[in-house]
Amino acid sequence: MKGNEQIIETLNALLADELTAINQYIVHSEMCADWGYEQLHQAIEARAIQEMKHAEKLIARILFLEGMPIVSKLNDISIGPDVETQHKNDRMAEIGAVEAYNNGIRLAVEVGDNGTRELLDSILKDEEEHVDWLEAQLDQIEQMGIQNYLVEQID
Repeated sequence: MKGNEQIIETLNALLADELTAINQYIVHSEMCADWGYEQLHQAIEARAIQEMKHAEKLIARILFLEGMPIVSKLNDISIGPDVETQHKNDRMAEIGAVEAYNNGIRLAVEVGDNGTRELLDSILKDEEEHVDWLEAQLDQIEQMGIQNYLVEQID
């Protein structure tokens, strides 16, 4: 089914966001593993896998709309040198994703593409959960201090 060019362009921009997030989360996950923070390693790795599933769904939708998925474009990746900075960088990326998905949903509604709207809405819910988790981690760091927080991350 031939899709709207603006929708395909938006889906490709969202795909670039997801591919960027995957790379950022994998690096952060492996850094946490290297530091011995196994719980963070597993949580961040699971988030990276969820972002991979988002990318897969976006690719499938682009193909369904007879577009060409662009998988070679990444945005700037913000690797944090420590856990707190990683969480802050990831939170900013997720807030950007929430905004981008909301904009994509608005466009899909404007052009009457309910299939794309439903897809973006389902991914938006995941991204909002990511923001919530990251904000909870940052709240814990603020309340208990970074050292106590990190002790809790060792498995």
